[in-house]
Amino acid sequence: MAWRIFLPSCRIPGHLPSLSSPFSTSFLKTKIPKHLRRRRRRPPSPRTTPIQPSPATSLPHLEDILLRDARFRFLTRTFHFLSSLPPPHLLPLPPSASRHGSLYRDLGFPRGRNPLRFAGLHPLLFSTPLIGNRVHLGLTPLALALLKERDGIMDAAESDHVTKVRKLLMMSASKRIALNKLYHCRAVFGLPDDFRDRARKYPEYFRVVTDGEGRKVLELVCWDAKLSVTEIEKQFMVNEERVRRKFSFPVKYSRHMGLPEEDRMRVNAANTLPLISPYSGWGGEEGDEMSSLEAEKYRVGLLHEFLSLTLEKRASIHHIMEFKEEFRLTRRTYETLRKQPRCFYLAGTEMNWAVFLREGYDKEGKLRNKDHPLLTFNEKLYRYAEKKSLEEAEEGVEVAVG
Repeated sequence: MAWRIFLPSCRIPGHLPSLSSPFSTSFLKTKIPKHLRRRRRRPPSPRTTPIQPSPATSLPHLEDILLRDARFRFLTRTFHFLSSLPPPHLLPLPPSASRHGSLYRDLGFPRGRNPLRFAGLHPLLFSTPLIGNRVHLGLTPLALALLKERDGIMDAAESDHVTKVRKLLMMSASKRIALNKLYHCRAVFGLPDDFRDRARKYPEYFRVVTDGEGRKVLELVCWDAKLSVTEIEKQFMVNEERVRRKFSFPVKYSRHMGLPEEDRMRVNAANTLPLISPYSGWGGEEGDEMSSLEAEKYRVGLLHEFLSLTLEKRASIHHIMEFKEEFRLTRRTYETLRKQPRCFYLAGTEMNWAVFLREGYDKEGKLRNKDHPLLTFNEKLYRYAEKKSLEEAEEGVEVAVG
């Protein structure tokens, strides 16, 4: 028997009759249950996607260094900020705990993080005394002793810092670098927080001028030929074959030539060196010359010398691109680094990655050269940050020595 839909007999002039059924259909399931729905895969995020294409090319020891830096990022920022305050290095906290997150600009905290809870994680370094009716964030006596030790290290290594900045200025195109850029990258090169003031003590090397944009710029006064020797040139004089194997600039030739493996390596090696020194004042401009082989050799030599001047033989891509105008870096910098896997290693994620100088680390991911006392100081600071009591920290020192 066919079902019929009965329409109301009354009609409103100018309106069409309704075709809906008078019976309710709300009991019918018209949607797929949640447990049967297909979950949509989120697209890969550059925040979490590794910069290395596959786990086979990844070096876990170097990746762990970036994880350690991320774990102690807010520790180092807070320590340096409190050390920049006048004695007794105390920072008053807002009376309301909900407003503690407003200190993220000064202390480097993300929004919503509580400084009091953070200070409780590192009791050997940070204290929270109650002065009057206000809670303050300060440094413990141990941290103040470490601060005094760090200042002594910076004073003793001032000549080394001056040499690094002079070499950076000699590599720059206009022989000048903005002071705020050096201040932003001071931790990468191990420079003190007050280097901008210390630079005025060396008028024979530096000159502080104001550019057209009103920025304070550090300008090179005199050129020193002894400082224009790159780290690659020093290594080339010791072991020429090792330096040739480190870089790779393949020559484009037809496959029909049928060159054997040994001859093909000789052809590529003949085109590898010499690299263009970053101190040579290479005059490449934008356009075809910036994509030429000479431009690529210039960028490779510059990046190698830049990383050689850093404290830990590595730098974030953000720190490198901070000097893109001074060093005439282009968007091909990433491609240039990828083409030299024997010299550079890229670690981290696609959004925040770092460049390691392979020759500066051994197979276990440890620095080969730890002569700079600031490296020992940083390790000591991290060790105290991980311990809850002074006895545990001292036991760690005895085990490390033994």
